[in-house]
Amino acid sequence: MARLLLVRHGETKENSTGRFWGRTDVELSDVGLSQAERLRDRLAAEDISIVYSSDLQRALQTAQVIASRHELTVTSCHELQEVDFGSFEGLTYGEISRKYPDLVSSWSSWDISFRFPDGESIADLNNRVSRFLHRLEEHANDETILVVAHSGVLRLLICNLLGVELRHWRQIRLDLASVSVFETYPEVAILNSLNDVSHLKYKGG
Repeated sequence: MARLLLVRHGETKENSTGRFWGRTDVELSDVGLSQAERLRDRLAAEDISIVYSSDLQRALQTAQVIASRHELTVTSCHELQEVDFGSFEGLTYGEISRKYPDLVSSWSSWDISFRFPDGESIADLNNRVSRFLHRLEEHANDETILVVAHSGVLRLLICNLLGVELRHWRQIRLDLASVSVFETYPEVAILNSLNDVSHLKYKGG
């Protein structure tokens, strides 16, 4: 592997409602598109070799805006889809607590084997993430690779790269339109920056 740029997609209209959107294919809001443009400018100086993205629209749109500056085609990957929340999809935490009170305590225990009703577990998601990591191993050491995905996917990628136990995945904060940077080597991955959102706060000169 080589230099990895891990980007969380921009805001969607549904994000502001506090609802759980995993496999549901929602698009970027106007704010999200503006965030993608900020990401494009933030990463303009990077010598990006290839762009991978979740095939869900919120990530794919973000990736396409960034890739346009580098005249690259985005490679969409099913493995990078967010976890399938199943029956929890589209609900707020309060609605889930009222509708599925017997499941909330198990969910809150951070057990990666907990399966969302009619959906996936975090362990299932990690299996997909692991398959994607094997794909990255095919790249040369001098390449810069952009990965645009979702919070759950990226947090598990980070755990795998750093050798952190998966039970800690929820302790990593990744804001919308954030950038995290790794330098990877055959024996080790080095985290250079985590959850950088400075490009959203300041306009370039």
